[in-house]
Amino acid sequence: MAALYARAFDAPWETQWSAGAIRDLLALPTVAAMILGSEPALSGMVMAQAAAGEAEILTIAVDPACRGRGLGRRLLDGAAIWAAARGADRLLLEVAVDNMPARALYLSAGFRIAGRRRGYYARGKAPAVDAEVMELPLVPA
Repeated sequence: MAALYARAFDAPWETQWSAGAIRDLLALPTVAAMILGSEPALSGMVMAQAAAGEAEILTIAVDPACRGRGLGRRLLDGAAIWAAARGADRLLLEVAVDNMPARALYLSAGFRIAGRRRGYYARGKAPAVDAEVMELPLVPA
């Protein structure tokens, strides 16, 4: 999963998630992951956390070679089903305002803009970029 994350986010400003950090998160009872493909060449993944009636996508990644095939939508749908099954009434995520493909995907999946975090994504020597907080209303299962 860490290798997929590195392929999907190759920009120098992205914080890389190590295999150990991913393993530690997945050890938590409130966190789950959905993967597409098989090691060593995963094509997509999403990690989400559910607690206190809501859920959050911690990260979602699709291998650049596999984009445009609907994998991101499948991952979002899987995360929403998982979150609703755990009683969440909304699914949250954050996205850089300049990540137009991801924003378009989230909006097409029914997410709406719920807020903004100024300067959320540090980009090394480049100016920090705002994050949009997006939410998808869910019907708890």
